[in-house]
Amino acid sequence: MLRMVLAMVVGLAGSATAETAIVAGGCFWCVEADFESVKGVSEVVSGYTGGDSANPTYRNHEGHYEAVEITFDPGVISYGEVIAKFLRSVDVLDAGGQFCDRGDAYRTAIFVQDTAQRKAAEAAVAEAEQVLGQKIVTPVLNAGQFWIAEDYHQDYYKGAGIILTRAGPKKQSNAYKFYRKSCGRDARVRELWGAEALTH
Repeated sequence: MLRMVLAMVVGLAGSATAETAIVAGGCFWCVEADFESVKGVSEVVSGYTGGDSANPTYRNHEGHYEAVEITFDPGVISYGEVIAKFLRSVDVLDAGGQFCDRGDAYRTAIFVQDTAQRKAAEAAVAEAEQVLGQKIVTPVLNAGQFWIAEDYHQDYYKGAGIILTRAGPKKQSNAYKFYRKSCGRDARVRELWGAEALTH
């Protein structure tokens, strides 16, 4: 009886089991900031994945992508919808990095954890290619170990400390905004996606 009642409550509140999506979209601070405000997303964690080395760090993550693990309620937002939003938050035409961050660590990618995710991700990529009328360079790859980044990278965009920038000392959250604007991230995403762009 108790199980039935719990099932009914869970059914009213949404899915009982959260799911995760792992994506790489350049600077993980920016992807985290974009997705923490998406309805149905409960947590976004910055980390490293895609490489062979164990226990990567910010100073030593050669071969790995900067990535995020997005935890979401599939009763509110589907995996395919998460991926569609992700594609609209990055420059899917740039294979050399993202915005002012260049190199392999800053490339885009979707890391799928099973066949269902692969099917949904490939469908989202195909749909996005149709919308843009151009070939998307963001690959769909098999997920491996996701290594959580150092604590100071988590929720970086909300930080209250003082950071020295090219424009002088700034509160960390303002330094993040300065960096994001200077890199032209949101401007480029809006140029590509227009009203569909996911920006912060």
